[in-house]
Amino acid sequence: MEALIPVINKLQDVFNTVGADAIQLPQIIVLGTQSSGKSSVIESLVGRSFLPRGPGIVTRRPLVLQLVYSPKDSKEHRSAEEVYRHQETENLSWNPLVQLSQTVFSKGTINLEEWGKFLHTKERIHANFDEIRQEIERETDRMAGSNKGICPEPINLKIYSTRVVNLTLVDLPGVTKVPIGDQPEDIESQIRNLIIKYISNPNSIILAVTAANTDMATSEAIKMAKEVDPDGRRTLAVVTKLDLMDAGTDAIDILCGRVIPVKLGIIGVVNRSQQDIIDKKTIEDALKDEATYLQRKYPTIATRNGTPYLAKTLNRLLMHHIRDCLPELKVRVNVMISQFQSLLNSYGEDVSDKSQTLLQIITKFASAYCSTIEGTARNIETTELCGGARICYIFHETFGRTLDSIHPLVGLSRMDILTAIRNATGPRPALFVPEVSFELLVKRQIRRLEDPSLRCVELVHEEMQRIVQHCGTEVQQEMQRFPRLHQRIVDVVTQLLRTRLPATNSMVENLVAIELAYINTKHPDFHREAALVSGLLKSTDGLVEEHSPMYRQKTPRPTSTPHIPAITDGHDRSPPSNESPATPQVNGSPENKAMTPQKPVNLLPEVPSHTSRKLSDREQHDCDVIERLIKSYFYIVRKSIKDSVPKAVMHFLVNFVKDNLQSELVTHLYKSDQAENMLNESEHIAQRRKEAADMLKALQRASQIISEIRETHMW
Repeated sequence: MEALIPVINKLQDVFNTVGADAIQLPQIIVLGTQSSGKSSVIESLVGRSFLPRGPGIVTRRPLVLQLVYSPKDSKEHRSAEEVYRHQETENLSWNPLVQLSQTVFSKGTINLEEWGKFLHTKERIHANFDEIRQEIERETDRMAGSNKGICPEPINLKIYSTRVVNLTLVDLPGVTKVPIGDQPEDIESQIRNLIIKYISNPNSIILAVTAANTDMATSEAIKMAKEVDPDGRRTLAVVTKLDLMDAGTDAIDILCGRVIPVKLGIIGVVNRSQQDIIDKKTIEDALKDEATYLQRKYPTIATRNGTPYLAKTLNRLLMHHIRDCLPELKVRVNVMISQFQSLLNSYGEDVSDKSQTLLQIITKFASAYCSTIEGTARNIETTELCGGARICYIFHETFGRTLDSIHPLVGLSRMDILTAIRNATGPRPALFVPEVSFELLVKRQIRRLEDPSLRCVELVHEEMQRIVQHCGTEVQQEMQRFPRLHQRIVDVVTQLLRTRLPATNSMVENLVAIELAYINTKHPDFHREAALVSGLLKSTDGLVEEHSPMYRQKTPRPTSTPHIPAITDGHDRSPPSNESPATPQVNGSPENKAMTPQKPVNLLPEVPSHTSRKLSDREQHDCDVIERLIKSYFYIVRKSIKDSVPKAVMHFLVNFVKDNLQSELVTHLYKSDQAENMLNESEHIAQRRKEAADMLKALQRASQIISEIRETHMW
């Protein structure tokens, strides 16, 4: 199981290269208040003094510290070539004699007891731990400033030694309350948020450091640990400064867990004092003094306290924690590989041959556009109608229902009809219902179909324009990659649709004009209706009294009649001939209407002679005849317009654009001198592709590292 910690260190190195914290790796988070001894505990674990020390806030950036056990006979981490390679690129204060002596006698890291490497200095080796401290201070000042400010960006340090156990530690800034120096007013919340970010990782172990000369119940570290780990399953408490407790007191109750119990245990340590550091007291001497102090002061629990026991406990806890987290970690890595592979595919490949790429994008867009109209696209929209389905809805729901809602007699009152009949007869009293009045009135109603028809063309045009934004995710991704090309494609499609709009509108207007040009009273459907009216006139002849009420109950209309020609012929030709049956027909009884006009029947503002009066039976009968004929013919024309307008729109607009879109795009884009500029990617797409590629590479490397673990390593 010792092999598990190096595996996590390798994963840490892999993800540090891409700066990603999406994978939550098992690690030990050192948490405590300012000057509680966190850095001293870490130095004791390493066995060397290498961290910045002093009063006040010293740790101002997170330090990710990987301790790697590297015995002298290890070939994995030791080599001679590393020193040769990197000593050639040392800074200008380079001493040839020193370099020669190191080259001849040290042979790289082969004979070194311990050395360190920073991530930000690549593979440069630091054998002097004072240099490591100076580098930490320089890097901290570079990012956080030189006057007590903090920075959340971590410093990554790896220390190889023959005297450490494999551990991964994160040293965080100490919790503080009052801002000093250049620290902002919210320094407390900044540090708190930074700490919470690290200890919220469910795969981390929390090392809560508390000074023994403070009350354990007021420990800020224990409090924050309980917030994210209420069960205490991943919290280990460390009590520092045991030798600084007040005279007459001891920490036996604290160390035994009788004050505040901690599941993973409480371990006491003795650190070097500030005077010891000034006097250059070594860590080895400090560990000896610590063991002596524990044996003298706490003999019964001395073996379960001290820095060596803390190192072994942390090593054991981390190994078991890694073992428990590894299966979930493996699943997480595999899921993220799939996600980033899809993301990288969506950004496309780098453009090498721009002409070929441009032609491919044009062809793909034209194909996706036509597929959206035809409903054969691979990615069908499920949230709303689009493309061909929306055009179908416009034809049969929007346009069709609008035509159906137009009443044949809308805007016509009985007095309007009677006035038209009178105006058509001139100064002579009419024996028959004049045909001119019928044509005049029915044309007036047919014109009402033109505006809905033109509106139908407009709606289809808008949908054709809208399809550009709904023609497949693959095409949309290409459009995002090349914003200039996207804009030019939109311009070409818009121009093509705009050029087809006048022709389509003209054709629709002509369809209505055709219906107005010739009123075909011989139409089979209208011919039958006229025959029914003629039969009705004969059957009701002589049954009407001159002063009968205007809207009394009528006799039922016969469904068929053997004698047809009388009123049909009268309406088909201009003045009717002297046929005797015409006179009683004109005085016939009006038929019960199926649909009533909207205007009231007692208003006639445009006729000054009679402003309000009741219609005579003959006048009412004439109006009924005209109304019935208008309804019949209007329904015929409406049915024709409802059928022919969608066909005209499909032919002149939709199908034309489908057939000519690709050729138009090629003409305006592929042969254009601007082809090179149009395929310049937007900067954020190129940057995202690089980030996704780096992350995918790191995840694949991580998956390879995890797959190398055998079941035997787990126990």
